[in-house]
Amino acid sequence: MADQAQKQSQTRAAPNAFPPRGEPIITGINRIGLWSLYIKEVRRFLKVQTQTIWAPAVTTLLFLVIFSVALGRSGREVLGVPFASFVAPGLIVMAMMQNAFANSSFSLLAGKIQGTIIDLLMPPLSEGELMGGIIAAAVTRGILVGGAVALAMVLWPGVSLAPAHVWAIVWFGLMGAIMLSLLGLLTSIWAEKFDHNAAISNFIVAPLSLLSGTFYVIDNLAPAFQAISRLNPFFYVISGFRFGFLGQSDIGDTDWAVMQSAIGLAVFNLVLAVITYRVLKSGWKLKD
Repeated sequence: MADQAQKQSQTRAAPNAFPPRGEPIITGINRIGLWSLYIKEVRRFLKVQTQTIWAPAVTTLLFLVIFSVALGRSGREVLGVPFASFVAPGLIVMAMMQNAFANSSFSLLAGKIQGTIIDLLMPPLSEGELMGGIIAAAVTRGILVGGAVALAMVLWPGVSLAPAHVWAIVWFGLMGAIMLSLLGLLTSIWAEKFDHNAAISNFIVAPLSLLSGTFYVIDNLAPAFQAISRLNPFFYVISGFRFGFLGQSDIGDTDWAVMQSAIGLAVFNLVLAVITYRVLKSGWKLKD
């Protein structure tokens, strides 16, 4: 009896004792950890914003200048608008996607190369929270780059960016940034050196971006190449984003075709997110 009373008194005296090993302390979503990871990733690219935000805006503006001078002379119109106004939306969302990919593809890869990957794997963050923080930061960079590019293009003579469908601008912009953020995170998990990352960027992301109808409508292509273009998810992002500004696109003749593309992109991103989550949870090339 005396021993039992002593144990009870010790239990009452130490209410803050550590829980048994393996029993989680944080339940639900670790909001503080998720927010900390997001802020860390955002501050990382903002420290070099000349390179990560403003340089892409200048590069994209040069694309607009060169193609407008080369193809937009003599009042050429595409989809009933001046060529510069036709090209501008596609360039904006293309810059958003490419920079979202660049941001998420760097996070885990840099940690693996520098030996600091433990700083991301050891904190009490689930795989979903780790993925969410990195993806959210990459989308944030894409939005900031898109805003900088749009600001530069508005100042360029002959470009009109008056919105026709705000929902399409927001939806397709987010879907494009999320899609490339997920692809970038998968690349970051798979890659073992920066050459691997550059290979995906140069041989997959860049060609799919440039051959997705950014500078032309696919109706000008042969039927076989039109079919190939319609298999490219980048095409639907760029055409849908352009629809938000011009009120028309080469996806289809009706607004319902654009809506179907919006739903299709959401499903595609969901599948890509599940794949990314499963790969991240498996620890492949991260915990070996």
